[in-house]
Amino acid sequence: MKTEMKQVGEFYELEVGEDLISSKNFNSDLAPTKIKERTWSKFNIAALWVGISICVPTYTLGGILTNYFGLSVVEALLTILIANIIVLVPLTLNAFAGTKYGLPFPVVLRSSFGIMGSNVPCVIRGFVACGWFGIQTMFGGLAIHLFLSEISSAWASLGGVGEVIGFFIFWALNIGVVLKGANSIKWLETLSAPLLLIVSLGLLFWASDKVSYTELLSTPANRPEGDGFAKYFMSGLTAMVGFWATLSLNIPDFSRYAKSQKDQVIGQIMGLPLTMFLFASLGVVMTAASETMFGQTISDPITLIGQIDSPFLVAVAMVMIVIATLSTNTAANIVSPTNDFQNISPQHIDHTKGVLLTGAIGIAMMAWELMKKVGMIESDVSVEAYISNWLLGYSSLLGPIAGIMIVDYFLIKKQKLDVLALYKEDAYPAFNWAGFIALLIPVCFTMMAIFFNVMTWFYDYGWFTGAFSGAILYYVICKFSPQVVMKTELEKA
Repeated sequence: MKTEMKQVGEFYELEVGEDLISSKNFNSDLAPTKIKERTWSKFNIAALWVGISICVPTYTLGGILTNYFGLSVVEALLTILIANIIVLVPLTLNAFAGTKYGLPFPVVLRSSFGIMGSNVPCVIRGFVACGWFGIQTMFGGLAIHLFLSEISSAWASLGGVGEVIGFFIFWALNIGVVLKGANSIKWLETLSAPLLLIVSLGLLFWASDKVSYTELLSTPANRPEGDGFAKYFMSGLTAMVGFWATLSLNIPDFSRYAKSQKDQVIGQIMGLPLTMFLFASLGVVMTAASETMFGQTISDPITLIGQIDSPFLVAVAMVMIVIATLSTNTAANIVSPTNDFQNISPQHIDHTKGVLLTGAIGIAMMAWELMKKVGMIESDVSVEAYISNWLLGYSSLLGPIAGIMIVDYFLIKKQKLDVLALYKEDAYPAFNWAGFIALLIPVCFTMMAIFFNVMTWFYDYGWFTGAFSGAILYYVICKFSPQVVMKTELEKA
């Protein structure tokens, strides 16, 4: 049977034939989803974002903005809200191709970077996700360690070794969920979302009599007197947009399961901005309350809850944190690199191998912290500093990719992709140099800013400068350079 593309309502479905199965660019995991697989409603997608957003790093964002970016509490919370409203734009736009054609992120990238060229942005995205996977697994492992410490004094005596064992227990839980496929993630997010919201609101209520909201909201900014607000706000805003710069690229990995474009758009609007704002606010309140409760400022919720003098409450809270971190980690940090690594060699790397490769790289990227916990090395680098320094850096690399993807799909291809050509061996260019030029020029400007201290604003506002410059460059190159314009199957018909 020959491969055919058919339209069903607003969707397109690929009937895969022998000619495509034998292609080195195709495997069943990277194939477009069937109509029957597109079952995620707006509530499932909203639950996905609730599950992803409620996690330890989100809790610490307010503290990161006040301590590292020189913002007041009110400025920090407004920055988080505005950033997540802004990030909805690339999230919803880049989700369109996934919803319409059922395509995962790496295959969508082939349109703007070429069949082989797509591996470059895929690997960039994949390694960032592996780093976050390691960070989140560290938090989940700590929660498991504290839970077991509450019910066993022998386990508590293990100290850092117990934390490392907890890391690997939590690692195995994550890998197990993702190996079962997209439906297991869908149900995990749907079941955990309301539970996590209830627990978050409960913690906020519990801390309400332990902190003065008036004093908290009037906390002054941690920046030199006389310095203006704009510079600090833009740096903080860039970092917060960069927080979801990863998902704004690989959102097709999830939108390919949406029931409709309306569902993916409304679901993301419902699930992301308010959840991020509320949970970051909880982090600010609880961190402030820690001074009253324990005489010290504790910005890590796991350590904070571990200070409570009630084994039962600590144990229950740790179970909630494990669920929260599991729902975040599986969706945000394993799905994308699994698909990204498959894209390197679809005939040799399947879903299982992609998941295990992601897990192995995640361990390697947190090896320094694991060795520090068991006393093998000494390091004064904190996980919080690791996160805050990363946010600006990686957003500078990912911004241009987001801009290029949006321009390619909406302005160059006008929402019409030749899906068959994206899987066949000789039907589409191996490298689309327009994409690489539009990516490398912003990256070069970023490197100049870092190493030669010129045009520092380009790095400071990395996601915005990268996204806009990448988008404009790609559009100009595609429109005004000699090239072979490939027509879609619909245009040929």
